[in-house]
Amino acid sequence: MDYLKVSSKSSPASVAGAIAGMVKDGVPVNLQCVGAGAVNQAIKAMAIARGFLIPTGFDISCAPVFSDILINGESRTAIRLSVYVHQISLQGSDIIETQDSQTVA
Repeated sequence: MDYLKVSSKSSPASVAGAIAGMVKDGVPVNLQCVGAGAVNQAIKAMAIARGFLIPTGFDISCAPVFSDILINGESRTAIRLSVYVHQISLQGSDIIETQDSQTVA
């Protein structure tokens, strides 16, 4: 499974754009973060991406899991965020109905 790798130096707006683009294209979205700074940037990106997507009829949420990974032959613990997509119905600016559409894991 492929992951968008987010670092502490990643731009949240750029990561948000990637998330929104993948959601609109129907591509599964998963993020991988190592360290508190990277997790912080990933969560900011999720919040920004929600702002991009809600006006288009999509909402997103995420579920975190720990994962042991190898970086330069060294074992590290990463946090992986699986992004879930929900279609929403909009009337004007009010959400009138929410339903799960596709689960992207």
